[in-house]
Amino acid sequence: MCGIVGYVGGSDAGSFLLNGLRRLEYRGYDSAGVAVHGGAEINITRSVGRIDALAGELGETPPAGMLGIGHTRWATHGPATHENAHPHVGGEGEVVLVHNGVIENFQLLKDELIKKGYEFKSDTDSEVIAHLVAEGLKKTPENKEQPNMRYVTAVQWAVAQLRGTYGLAIAFREKPNMIIAARFGSPLVIGVGRGEYFLASDATPLIGSTERIVYMADHQLAVLTPEGFSVLHRDQGKVRVDIRPLETESNEVSLEGFDHYMLKEIYEQPESIRNAMRGRLDEQDATAVFGGLNLTPQQLRGVERIILTGCGTSWHSALVGEYLIEELARIPVSVEYASELRYRNPPIDNNTLVFGITQSGETADTLAALRETKRKGHRTLAICNVVASSIAQAADGGVYLHAGPEIGVASTKAYTSQCCVLAMLALYFGRMRHLSYEGGKRIIEEMQQLPGAVQQALTCDVQVRDVAQKYKDVSNVLYLGRQYNFPTALEGALKLKEISYIHAEGYPAAEMKHGPIALVDEHTPSVFIIPHGTTYEKVLANMEEVKARGGPVIAIASHEDPQIESIADDVIRIPSVPEILQPIVSVVPLQLLSYHIALLRGCDVDKPRNLAKSVTVE
Repeated sequence: MCGIVGYVGGSDAGSFLLNGLRRLEYRGYDSAGVAVHGGAEINITRSVGRIDALAGELGETPPAGMLGIGHTRWATHGPATHENAHPHVGGEGEVVLVHNGVIENFQLLKDELIKKGYEFKSDTDSEVIAHLVAEGLKKTPENKEQPNMRYVTAVQWAVAQLRGTYGLAIAFREKPNMIIAARFGSPLVIGVGRGEYFLASDATPLIGSTERIVYMADHQLAVLTPEGFSVLHRDQGKVRVDIRPLETESNEVSLEGFDHYMLKEIYEQPESIRNAMRGRLDEQDATAVFGGLNLTPQQLRGVERIILTGCGTSWHSALVGEYLIEELARIPVSVEYASELRYRNPPIDNNTLVFGITQSGETADTLAALRETKRKGHRTLAICNVVASSIAQAADGGVYLHAGPEIGVASTKAYTSQCCVLAMLALYFGRMRHLSYEGGKRIIEEMQQLPGAVQQALTCDVQVRDVAQKYKDVSNVLYLGRQYNFPTALEGALKLKEISYIHAEGYPAAEMKHGPIALVDEHTPSVFIIPHGTTYEKVLANMEEVKARGGPVIAIASHEDPQIESIADDVIRIPSVPEILQPIVSVVPLQLLSYHIALLRGCDVDKPRNLAKSVTVE
């Protein structure tokens, strides 16, 4: 969840570190710090709070140097304090490092290091690694022929003792031109320049600095110097790596005139949906086309059950996928929280396909769940947004969303892109089985209209602002829908909780009278997602039940619905689309509603409290 940056080369490191940390702040914003090697000493600056606080600490004349590492923290071990902020120092100052991840056996290691005389100044697990590397240096003799190898060997010795996850950037007082990086379970990307090299938790800080990148894999170490870089397996020596083009454009990580990344990403959804579908709809055969599943048609035809697993918003899109695949392909689908699946031992037969769904491709629980099912011999596929991410590498194949970077912590365009990809997968499996040519052709035509429908749904923005003004001070909100719009209700409630800190719950509308209706009063609005569909009349009756008990009602309804305004207190209109595609359109006003309520309440929309974008720790 934390963000790491590093630089070594011929330019001053400070400006890259600070700008890189700003781009990574969505990964953690409890505290931040940088370490810059000045030639003789490593100068460390740390602060509690946002990157702006760190910039203030650095002042007009930050420490100069051509090597540096930086970190923005999401607290795991120890509160957000100056002492717990990174970078951390090992030994007598000979080692300085930043760390992303969680070390599960840190207390045991810490106790052993204290017995050896090491002093700890923080509550973090990360400081243990710094002292371990320092201890490794003590144990490793000089190598005059390969002087850098002493430091590599010390890092190898240290990380071999760690149980847990780590992404590390390590600097050494005696080596003013070398950074060592190490990765297991926490992403690191190397930026390849000319006479300079970069390091980051993901590619966004590298945009504009280099056009070539290397994604590190688990158990790898990298040695970066101005003269070049090398990558080694922790136990097996030097490895060859693929240098890839950095395809993200600078405008994709800038606000482009919007006040917040979340709002920008809500408005990018027509384009992100187009990108998800581009090249994947085959009108001639009335099906979808996927190039990365890495399974033969015969293997896919033999699938008898599908498990969809994810966390948070991705779990909600999986619920949409369950409805889609079961209806169009008639394949039984189970939806599992990845955090639960990784520790369960469910019976899974040989003809089951497991999809891990994740925006970042780094979600720790989803990665662990995929690895566990793969270890047992089951086929695993990924639906994610980040090329060469940990989950993309771990799975047997998969589908990229092509949604572009999502910087706002509350996911928006990734959700609609996931639903879009799942709709295409349902079409694909359906055409293999029971779905007719005419049925497939109709679905393709309907999907091709989706970007325009979402664009039209965005025109409700002004109306949503008025509704937000009316309800911004409530303490509880209920979100209700049925069938395809039940997951939409869950997602709408999650968005409101995430960024406005208002308690909200999503339910199937018919379940209201089985308990939740007790919550209804004049201070608790209910948001009904009620576009036209097979359960429209049923949901209308549920709405009447809430009105009869004095509860305010907000309706997300079709433009063509003439009777909804006679019941609801507020109506937000969306274009009509087929039921199977309604979640992609009906979620748009819910995203906008949470955004505007949070804004009116003075909340930090892009960086909500206690949250970070990529959950890379358990």
